[in-house]
Amino acid sequence: MVKKIIILTLTIVLSLSCSRINYTVNSKKYLSRGMNERVKFIVLHYTATTDEVGLRGLTQGNVSSHYFISTKDEEPIYNIVPLEKRAWHAGVSEFNGRSNLNDTSIGIEISNKGVRKYSEREKKYGFFIPREEYIYFQEGQIKKLANLLQKLIAEYKIKPYDIVGHSDIAPTRKIDPGPKFPWELLYREYGIGAWYDEKDKRFFMNEKLYQVTPVEKIKEEFRKYGYKINYNDEWDEESRRVVYNFQAHFNPKNMTGNMDLETYAILRALNKKYKK
Repeated sequence: MVKKIIILTLTIVLSLSCSRINYTVNSKKYLSRGMNERVKFIVLHYTATTDEVGLRGLTQGNVSSHYFISTKDEEPIYNIVPLEKRAWHAGVSEFNGRSNLNDTSIGIEISNKGVRKYSEREKKYGFFIPREEYIYFQEGQIKKLANLLQKLIAEYKIKPYDIVGHSDIAPTRKIDPGPKFPWELLYREYGIGAWYDEKDKRFFMNEKLYQVTPVEKIKEEFRKYGYKINYNDEWDEESRRVVYNFQAHFNPKNMTGNMDLETYAILRALNKKYKK
């Protein structure tokens, strides 16, 4: 009888105790210092097709982006994937020590056909299509993009060198947004993205230094800035694709895919400025 009374008493006490448990969530009293922004990159693309086909593919197909910018000035920027969701725009990708960039990036697709008669140009030139075969972006598109980027950069604290093209994060298989995307204009007129200082470039335009720098050391400079590039001690096809896309971003008027002194100087200048 005594045992039954004790058990009953414990049951009542536990029941009363459980009824007083606080099941609410308090997100204000304590805040950890060990965190950063989930979004680390902004990746820019061109659609390689028309407004209608591009938008249909991005909304009904197996690829997507967070934003779509059409060629029509009167149209808004379309937010077609919520920013808290993961868009499918980057594919197999790597930059600045991170891979699978769909997980940590915002994707922006800009309507642009990319290359004139692409299949013919690819057949003629292979991967290394000359700059003159690419198509310019419209002024209105760039103004819209700049406004959007300024807001996203402020909200997510995106570093200048983490605003990249698809060709930067997948340089052996992608060529968008191409050499006619105005990276330098965005930097100089809107303070967006990364660009080298001319005085640093001139300093590294040292032919003797370049000639004695081993291929493996130059490739280390590419990796230092963020690019994925192989460890071969030669400029093979795969390595030249990386060079080509780096030139498309930072030296589009000299976009050959061949490593040279000017490309080396720009690369060193960028690392001096951003990757000390």
